[in-house]
Amino acid sequence: MMRYLVVPQWQGSPSSRAMQLIDGAQAIAGDLPRSATTVLDVPMEAGESLGTGIHRLSSLQRVHGQIADALEGHDEPVLTVGGDCGVALAPIAHAARRVPALAVVWFDAHPDFNTPDSSTSGAFAGMVLRAVTGDGAPGLALTDGTVPYARVVVAGARSYDDAELDAMGELDIAALTVDALRDADALVAAVRASGADGVYIHVDVDVLDPAEVAGNAHPEPFGLTVGELTAAIAAVRAEFPLVGSSLAGYSPASAASATDDLGAILRVIGALA
Repeated sequence: MMRYLVVPQWQGSPSSRAMQLIDGAQAIAGDLPRSATTVLDVPMEAGESLGTGIHRLSSLQRVHGQIADALEGHDEPVLTVGGDCGVALAPIAHAARRVPALAVVWFDAHPDFNTPDSSTSGAFAGMVLRAVTGDGAPGLALTDGTVPYARVVVAGARSYDDAELDAMGELDIAALTVDALRDADALVAAVRASGADGVYIHVDVDVLDPAEVAGNAHPEPFGLTVGELTAAIAAVRAEFPLVGSSLAGYSPASAASATDDLGAILRVIGALA
């Protein structure tokens, strides 16, 4: 049975409307099966950088520990709902410890591949995938449950920082464009080429075209449709065991409008669950 973990974390986001991620997470939680859903009590305080290049690091470390504790003892797949993309870090480590040859498919308009030194925003949401590979600040870069560069697939990114482009080129990170993803077999082939025995799928809603979801603080044009995204997820799941998944970035303009995009969001959750 699929379990759901809802984490209304906002501290990793660079957006001026970061706290609206709380409204998005709570709206999604309202449509998940109650008996299979845990909602974490995320601290409201911003936190301190603790001398690093990561804004609000202390709060992010605290939530990271809460997520890890909530996942302890769960062997079944868990779908983690954010909040910002930082909520995926502990679930990926949890999945990688269970399936060492794990591939991570990262659906996102941005690759989130900065380090604290290269980031121009200081927002951890833009560093998460790099932290998954073990690069980053102490306490938020994995040392246990890391995923090697060769088993990372970035899907649908179309807005890169120069430092991210350079690093991904040097490390030979697999990346598929939106056009490439319209042939779902291309994504399956990329995961197969990684030698993976299982897959973790992360979705930031900004991988979708802005016409598909209005509640998106970082819209980037020319994204996937919901149908294209769910077809790509289904194709991967047909060939590889889904060990875990996450969905993040739903940031409605207001609590009152938080249900407006739920039809699209729940279709994606259905594909992951």
